[in-house]
Amino acid sequence: MKPVLESAGLDGWIIRLFEVIDEHNLPWLSALSHRCEQEFGDALVDLVPSYTTLLVVFNPLEVSPQQARAMICRILADLEPEDSTHTGEIHELPTWYDLSVGPELQRVAAQAGMSVSDVIKAHSQQVYRVFALGFAPGFAFMGLTDPRLECARLDTPRRLVPPGSVAMAGRQTAAYPTATPGGWNLLGRTTASLFDRNREGFSLLRVGDQVRFVPVSREEFEREGGDARPMEPLA
Repeated sequence: MKPVLESAGLDGWIIRLFEVIDEHNLPWLSALSHRCEQEFGDALVDLVPSYTTLLVVFNPLEVSPQQARAMICRILADLEPEDSTHTGEIHELPTWYDLSVGPELQRVAAQAGMSVSDVIKAHSQQVYRVFALGFAPGFAFMGLTDPRLECARLDTPRRLVPPGSVAMAGRQTAAYPTATPGGWNLLGRTTASLFDRNREGFSLLRVGDQVRFVPVSREEFEREGGDARPMEPLA
């Protein structure tokens, strides 16, 4: 691991710890986040972790870019990964897998040489780690999926993806917290409330959490308030 610091303007540094997405990156990124919180104190504005980097945003009226860089270098000099037994919260998201709300189930199955039922089984049996939040409030990038399911994004993104839609792209998976455009492969829909302005922190999922998608029937899905209206054809 050879960390690289990249300037993000007068109030930020991007710390690049890794070049490849891997679940073993997370203990290092979590440790770095916590050390930055301690080191910067009240001068810290925000921390934005991703699969391989951490963006540190600070108050330039309290800390200059040069001082911030020196602080980060001190942290990196003796950084150690967090205990791997720390797992964050565990979430089970009830999910209705069906072609009417997961129109790319067939696409993923065809590419993997599997049946739709086997795709559902492979996706739902995996326990995923939340690596980053972004794109939209409450949108959690999770991984890694079963390598057999790896599938590229759609060539033409949808203009609107319904909230709760469970999707995957590459070896990442996620659930759309709100209605937004999107180009990931839709597999189903969850009843989980992923973003709530009345919830502390707003987002149900946080970096480091573990997630499993639990298959439910249409009846269970609707009983829990799920929207079973089928997807509009892809324009």
